[in-house]
Amino acid sequence: MIKVYAVALGVGVLGLIVIILGGALAENLRRESRDPGRLLGTNGKLALGAVLGFGMGGMASEFSPLGFNWQVSLLIAVAAALASVLWVRYSLSRS
Repeated sequence: MIKVYAVALGVGVLGLIVIILGGALAENLRRESRDPGRLLGTNGKLALGAVLGFGMGGMASEFSPLGFNWQVSLLIAVAAALASVLWVRYSLSRS
């Protein structure tokens, strides 16, 4: 399961970097219609938050010194994904 969490974390971090750098580039070139954050929309941002939260929660629980088995790590990863979706929804409602 560590490989699944690592891939999810890598995809999430890569997506976050693309959104941040792509948004900065679109703003500097004055092409706001090409902003990756706008192109993804709300559902895309929620999906990216879920993938990133799943990867972070899974990796954190797998490498925890408490020695969780894979079922508990999966449950923690799903809870982290849900928490990150709620956080993205909250931050989008504030902007």
